[in-house]
Amino acid sequence: MLIHQGAARNERINVYLACWLAGIAGALNAAAFYAVGFFAANMTGNVSALSDHLATRQTMASLFYLAIVLTFILGATVSSLIINVGRRRGINGIYAYCILIEAFLLLPLGVADLWMVAAWRSTLLILGLAFLMGLQNATVTRISDARVRTTHVSGMATDIGIELGVAIDIIRGKDGMGDPADNMSKLRLHAYTILAFLAGGLIGVLVYARAGGLLMLITGALLLALSLTTLHRARRADRSTGTRRG
Repeated sequence: MLIHQGAARNERINVYLACWLAGIAGALNAAAFYAVGFFAANMTGNVSALSDHLATRQTMASLFYLAIVLTFILGATVSSLIINVGRRRGINGIYAYCILIEAFLLLPLGVADLWMVAAWRSTLLILGLAFLMGLQNATVTRISDARVRTTHVSGMATDIGIELGVAIDIIRGKDGMGDPADNMSKLRLHAYTILAFLAGGLIGVLVYARAGGLLMLITGALLLALSLTTLHRARRADRSTGTRRG
């Protein structure tokens, strides 16, 4: 699910990707809010909060919200640069390498959350997760040609509304509304993404309430297994076809 790109992807691959990564992103985002009262991936809310604090001249709070937004953008930028290099060099599984980086960075973040003093814990946790959520969302956006977003659900909720409108017109027999099967495929994908994010958030808060930073270690291990499995399959496919990837 981290190899095929764009038109080469089918519904099953996209749903699998959405459920895995939206569930993990939901767990991390909800746990961060539970732990320190900030969202790491909700840039709409963070920009709104930035506006509010700027208007009320709360300088330090404004700078923190600005840092969250810029760090998220930085994560997306890093992902895009890595993918660009990988595609130019023909590296099979370059998207899996991005998720592998996310997995490796989650591990020290979890360790820091477990043992870091409270004064620095909140800042490191939110900024660290904002970077990783930006990296993950950009990776998923690139590989799916923007069909899947996993770190927030505003776009998915909007898409559900759009596709429901299309479905209603299809049922009414209106012309030019497209393929009913494609409409249902999109509805399923967006619904599964939101449900996975919701379920991940619920599980994330429950686990964090009991184990704290171990949640980051667990999710990091899951992403590590996912990315390494994908890379193993990519190398095996290259050997079977005699393709060498740089």
